[in-house]
Amino acid sequence: MRRGVPWLRHAVLILVSAAMLLPFYWVLKTAITDENIYAYPPRLLPQNPHPYNFVDVWYLIPFPRYLLNSIVVSLLAVVGNVVLNAMAAYALTQSFRAKKLVILLLLSCMLIPFQATIIPAYLITARIGLLNSYLGLALPLLSTIVCIFIYKSAFEAVPRSLVEAARMDGLSEWRIITHVLLPLSRPAIATNVILAFIWSWNSFMWPLIITRDADMQTLPLGLARFLSYMEDTTGALYAFVCLVLAPGILVFLMAQSAFIRGLTHGATKG
Repeated sequence: MRRGVPWLRHAVLILVSAAMLLPFYWVLKTAITDENIYAYPPRLLPQNPHPYNFVDVWYLIPFPRYLLNSIVVSLLAVVGNVVLNAMAAYALTQSFRAKKLVILLLLSCMLIPFQATIIPAYLITARIGLLNSYLGLALPLLSTIVCIFIYKSAFEAVPRSLVEAARMDGLSEWRIITHVLLPLSRPAIATNVILAFIWSWNSFMWPLIITRDADMQTLPLGLARFLSYMEDTTGALYAFVCLVLAPGILVFLMAQSAFIRGLTHGATKG
């Protein structure tokens, strides 16, 4: 009986993995076959696959331009989160007056949906002249409270003696962050990178509001324009989804283990 338990565990893991991957497989299969998703009985293997839907996605709309815009905005968001969140988290690890109040305010801000602050965010962006620009598109996602606390948890796990020793050696606060804390917080960095990339990559409401030119639109906005060209949208829509999902999945797979360690860091502490 004991010998059968590991096999049962592996079988359950395989079934769970297959159940999680099945929707992605079905999207890809429909994208390369144009099969009716309501056909019964459903076909597990693709019949007569072809790349025409992907060609339509690439040429019917300026897909390369939308892709470039999404990449630039996501890179700005990633850099902003890695740098600004580290600075904010380091400040929260120090002792100062009203520290608990600041943390409470940050946690309270997490309860406010972005839709409730989108008008002030738009007015501020317009006032500083960043409408219809890459920096304006990335502005609301340059720092996120969740990622600040992920950094804070990682920094607090670093022995305080290392920070004090670096300070006694004459390192500035910024060099302590870059030369001591960040090298020891790689899982937190990976978590910031993945979350910032995915959130900015999938953002729809904010780019819809502040973009004025079609050349500044990102991939989620390009989807609406693409669907206006297509009559039979099922296969083409799924092809578009595959192209949009691919970069996010690739980034996640590249830093999967560090991402999981960053999210679970401190969960088993003590």
